Amino acid sequence: MKLSAIDSNEKALIEEASKDDHLPHFEILQDQLQQLQKKLYAEDKHRLLIVMQAMDTGGKDGCIKHVFSRIDPQGIHVRSFKKPSEEELARDFLWRIHARVPRNGEMVIFNRSHYEDVIAVRVKRIFPEAVWKRRMRHIIEFERMLAEEGTTIIKIYLHISKDEQRERLQSRLDHPHKHWKFNPDDLKDRARWDDFMEAYEDVLSRTSTEHAPWYVVPANRKWYRNLCVARIVLDTMMRLKMDFPPIDWDPKEMRIGD
Repeated sequence: MKLSAIDSNEKALIEEASKDDHLPHFEILQDQLQQLQKKLYAEDKHRLLIVMQAMDTGGKDGCIKHVFSRIDPQGIHVRSFKKPSEEELARDFLWRIHARVPRNGEMVIFNRSHYEDVIAVRVKRIFPEAVWKRRMRHIIEFERMLAEEGTTIIKIYLHISKDEQRERLQSRLDHPHKHWKFNPDDLKDRARWDDFMEAYEDVLSRTSTEHAPWYVVPANRKWYRNLCVARIVLDTMMRLKMDFPPIDWDPKEMRIGD
């Protein structure tokens, strides 16, 4: 696949809509997600893992905040993976990932993930080619194991353009309340944009499987990005055919005492 062939400004899902009139559609999706998450938690049978990847300023935080804002906090967890600690580096690269996958009834979102151990390592040449190629094979088998053990996996790449990234980085510089979000190292990564695109294209092509598919979401328009992600997660959860667990007692026979 070629990311350059995918329009990051696309809004084909709801072509006639704009930023102002998409909200009713989005709110319906949010309510449906909320109801399905209640069934996920109550049934205590399925596990849902959502992997979010993007370039810097790609919008992972904002997307998670908006799409999942109505989900009951006790049934959802957001896990972020930063630079590995010494303890984590002393083990295999998937050790810290495996410890944070969902249990029955849970929805877990990875805000960056084990794919950083392939993408960043490759582009920044932290390890040789043999290492990151081997890691892709390990990831495929790791995700296969999770799926066969009952975890439903959704992997989402938020696709922004280089021009859009420039505008978002500039906004962080122009507004003092956003300065905390700016990292000078982001400029070093931006200088390697083509290398990152090549790495992502390779990873998305090689690790998108039936048991753990990748979805490339046009993300220049934040409202459309949120709509797409909500739709993807909702469609996936509907296929699980979840329901509230049956009861073995008759509510009509129950009496609440004084």
